[in-house]
Amino acid sequence: MGCGLANVRANLTLGKTRGHSRVFGVLAGLVAAICLLPIIAVVLAAATGGTETIAHLLKTVLPRYAGTTLVLVLMVSVGTLFLGVGAAWLVTMTRFPGAKLFEIALVLPLAFPAYVLAYSYTFLLDHPGIVQTSLRSITGWGPRDYWFPEVRSTGGAAVMLVLVLYPYVYLLARAAFLQQSATAFLAARALGSSAWHAFFRVSLPMARPAIAAGVLLAVMETIADFGTVAYFGVQTFATGIYTSWFSLADRGAAAQLALCLLSFALVLAMLERSQRGQARYHGAGKQHHSMPPPTLRGWRAAAAVLLCAFPVLLGFILPVIVLTSMGLGSEQALTSRRYVGFIKNSLTLAAVAAVVTLGAAVLVGFYRRLVPGRFSAAAVYVARLGYAVPGGVIAVGLMVPFAAFDNALDAWMRDSFGISTGLLLTGSIWLLIAAYMIRFLAAALGAYEGGQLMVHANMDAAARSLGQSPLATLRRVHLPILTPSLLTAMLIVFVDVMKELPATLIMRPFNFDTLAVQAYRLASDERLEGAAVPSLVILTIGLLPVILICRQVGRR
Repeated sequence: MGCGLANVRANLTLGKTRGHSRVFGVLAGLVAAICLLPIIAVVLAAATGGTETIAHLLKTVLPRYAGTTLVLVLMVSVGTLFLGVGAAWLVTMTRFPGAKLFEIALVLPLAFPAYVLAYSYTFLLDHPGIVQTSLRSITGWGPRDYWFPEVRSTGGAAVMLVLVLYPYVYLLARAAFLQQSATAFLAARALGSSAWHAFFRVSLPMARPAIAAGVLLAVMETIADFGTVAYFGVQTFATGIYTSWFSLADRGAAAQLALCLLSFALVLAMLERSQRGQARYHGAGKQHHSMPPPTLRGWRAAAAVLLCAFPVLLGFILPVIVLTSMGLGSEQALTSRRYVGFIKNSLTLAAVAAVVTLGAAVLVGFYRRLVPGRFSAAAVYVARLGYAVPGGVIAVGLMVPFAAFDNALDAWMRDSFGISTGLLLTGSIWLLIAAYMIRFLAAALGAYEGGQLMVHANMDAAARSLGQSPLATLRRVHLPILTPSLLTAMLIVFVDVMKELPATLIMRPFNFDTLAVQAYRLASDERLEGAAVPSLVILTIGLLPVILICRQVGRR
């Protein structure tokens, strides 16, 4: 009798498990389909755009967009490589005055959106700015009597991007250096190599996959950037998409430009994944014996301090001072009804997007653990693709099919019932939330999977043996353990949504502006002092995840 009852309970538990697995599979598949939709839509829209459009683009703007984007990518790659790797090596493998402080401070520029940095340096270095005005007043020179670097240029945009993106390389390179054993490095020194020679021939090759992954992440952010290049008047694929969509009202051209940018981004994403996969094979880099860090003295210590202070000063301290002085001199009031509306809209979008994105990440990640296989692995892979797709491409990929659906539905309702439904989905908040989810799902999924490492497989087996369904296991076992990781993921997505500009500009509902849109609009009208106020609010919120990262770095 007891055995029969046990068998009945086991069968019920097995049936419930299979039923929940199917539900999780359907939901994970739906999330993956949503993430794949803009990519498919861009490809189809570009294919139906006609050869005339692409031929016209090839003759006019496409070579310029491609050349400028490539130059920008090369400059950012070199800049982030030298700054990130050099700073990571100094603070990890040597000791000098202030090294512990720089370990944390070097991460701070990550809180800045690149376009906010562009506003502050334009106010500082442009022709009517403080620096050139002071130079003319001191020397008595006229505008044509001297040469000064043009901040609104491709080189200026590259410098802005390098200053905010080098922490990607710094964090990954520092983690790789921390994991290296001293054995290989000391063996090279014992064989007569200098410290520099041993660094270039031993330490750097072992850290190469992590460094390459950091540089590729910086490059993907570069090609996705819109605010900086648009404000500086640099013509890239990102600005071309926006111009074609709004200024020229040519959706075919916008889709074809988006397809070019998408192809480049997906190639970079595959390179980044391959570099991450290669990192696991460098077994010699694991920390068997910690490296005794040498203490730098004299001019070497001074050079190390200057090298580490340079990006912190230019990428965080100076822009904060400039923005604060700009904001105090502006007529923008954060307490006004208008600004309260901007803040409310930004917080609403960011909060809803963070919850939705985290829920999607939990669905996909837990299904991958619950039912390992090709389908679940494919769902995770597709969910990660969104990070490689720029916001402008996602916006075009969602607007094209949903606008066609809305127009078709409206035409059918007019013909059948004489009722106009208007635009039900296009221009709605929920379509914008979907764009945010697609763009930032990879970040939430990464944080969730990192926390899942703390949940041993035996816990799942114990829960099943006690008759718990997969949903109950997720709710009672996984989520309580994963709470810190989930909160971190929500905060990262929240801040990323606050900073996101191209998708918000293209897809936001009518008369629904955010802090990022307000800062961009004021800066476009050359009202930089006014743009400083929403920029400072975005920066303040952006410091939250950076502080979390700094705490983790400090613990390690």
